[in-house]
Amino acid sequence: MKRIISLVILSIAMVACTISYKFNGSHIDYKENPTINIRDFQNQAPLVYPPLTQTFNERMKDVFVRGTKLQLTDVNPSMEIEGEIVRYDLTPLSVKETNQGINLASETRLTMTVKFRFRNNKKPEEDKEETISAYRDFASSRMLTEVQDQLIEELNKDIVDQIFNATMGNW
Repeated sequence: MKRIISLVILSIAMVACTISYKFNGSHIDYKENPTINIRDFQNQAPLVYPPLTQTFNERMKDVFVRGTKLQLTDVNPSMEIEGEIVRYDLTPLSVKETNQGINLASETRLTMTVKFRFRNNKKPEEDKEETISAYRDFASSRMLTEVQDQLIEELNKDIVDQIFNATMGNW
């Protein structure tokens, strides 16, 4: 009987006591830095794909809000991030020769580059300005319009994660 009671108590204790740990790479003193302003990044690249700006800005705000306890604000923020998309272009890659002796690119690279500025209004020594790039390759037999939305999603994720780690990570 004591064994049954012990097992019941142990089971209840195990269910009631759970440990939750979330690793997102951030190191933030929320008492000192409770707020952030993420200004919309404008697309200044020569090649403009209209949905790029909106999806990038949504991803930036989403990652910072979900990955931290920071509150978005425009009024006297403790931290600020701003920047612009400065490159969005295609580059032909590996070349293959056809039966007619014509050289064609077998792959194309889509590259996106973002320049950002981070200001910590409480600790100016942590301010930084960086340029981050990411790229994805795709078969040249496919049209950019076929793969663009998926590639943009991947590029946005990669670049926003790099910006998050550069600004919120304290390695």
